[in-house]
Amino acid sequence: QAQLVESGGGLVQAGGSLRLSCRHSRMILSTFWSTTMSWYRQTPGNQREQVARITSDGITIYADSVKGRFTISKDNSRKTMYLQMNSLKPEDTAVYYCNFVWGQNDVWGQGTRVTVSS
Repeated sequence: QAQLVESGGGLVQAGGSLRLSCRHSRMILSTFWSTTMSWYRQTPGNQREQVARITSDGITIYADSVKGRFTISKDNSRKTMYLQMNSLKPEDTAVYYCNFVWGQNDVWGQGTRVTVSS
């Protein structure tokens, strides 16, 4: 049974927006607070690359390719992480994965596909 459940992928035209969500199905709130959360993406034949990260303190880091277009955030009350993607480009097409790291735990979502048409 998947622990990280992703949603929000799909097909969008260039310039459009999508919001990805990632929720841990059984995480307690205190653990959520102490978790570092990230979004990665992967295209065929390429390594998985980190797109954005948010620490337990709320510090955010972005890949240069998405700065100013993507925003990572989290909602403690919903124990959910988000990736708001604006001004999407065809090169953003990939499978997007969420990742939660806390203590000795390193958990991945199943991936959600984002396709941006030109």
